Amino acid sequence: MKAQIQNSLFMVSEIKVSYQPKFKACERPKVTQSKDAYNILFHNWDQGRIEMNEQFFILLLNRANNVMGMAEISSGGFSGTLVDPKLVFGIALKSCASSIILCHNHPSGNLKPSEADLTMTKRLVEAGKLLDLMILDHIILTKRDYFSFGDEGLL
Repeated sequence: MKAQIQNSLFMVSEIKVSYQPKFKACERPKVTQSKDAYNILFHNWDQGRIEMNEQFFILLLNRANNVMGMAEISSGGFSGTLVDPKLVFGIALKSCASSIILCHNHPSGNLKPSEADLTMTKRLVEAGKLLDLMILDHIILTKRDYFSFGDEGLL
């Protein structure tokens, strides 16, 4: 019995991280302004859900601001979704992203950031600084338009 307990102390699960792009590095879209990020996000968003429930995604960028990928962080109800900073930065760090762009939709069509949006963004920006992982923007998107925290000086 003692040997079983002792052996179980040394048994751990292996964590494996992999990245398998669907296209060549030279074909990755580049983000140079908020409109680029919005277009990439909007065209990869599930259009059937954009006006149904709030979702939160991140765009993962390399040093040249080329998009490495897009990851869903959370999906909520009509008026909100929870964002866990550990998921945001866990995914960004595992993918070796140099920077990220935050994004969520407002099913109501209202582009004005809520107080919760502003608070959460500020917290994530501060955490990103500690990890040397820049948050370049936070985009709120709707079916018709977008709001950029970066363009409005809110980062």
